[in-house]
Amino acid sequence: MKKWLILIGAIALEVMATLSLKGAMEHPALYIVVAIGYLGSFMALSLVLRAGMALGVAYGIWGASGVALTAVLSSLLFGEPLTALMGLGIVLIIGGVLCVELGSQAEHKKSEVA
Repeated sequence: MKKWLILIGAIALEVMATLSLKGAMEHPALYIVVAIGYLGSFMALSLVLRAGMALGVAYGIWGASGVALTAVLSSLLFGEPLTALMGLGIVLIIGGVLCVELGSQAEHKKSEVA
C-alpha cells in the first residue's frame, strides 16, 4: 500500500508542475513550483521503484495518469478544450494502464506459484 501512496504523490507532483508551467508564463515565480514539482515527482518515482514496484507498471501509471489528469485539469483551470475524441483518448489511456497492471499482477502470481 505504501508504494501506491508514494506513486499517487509522484503523479500529483508531476501534474502540479505541468499545470504550473502554463501559469508561469504570466507569473514567473511559478517556475519555482515547476522545479520543485518535477524534482519531487522524480524523487517519489525513484522511491516507488526502490520499494519494489516494477518499472513498466510504475512509469506507465505515472505517465498515463499525468497525461489524463493534466488534460482534465487544464480544461477546468484554463478553459482549454476537452473534446469527445480527447475523452476517448483518456479512456484508452486508463484501459492501457489497467492492462499493464493486470498483466503485471498475473505474472507476479505466476512466478509465486512456480
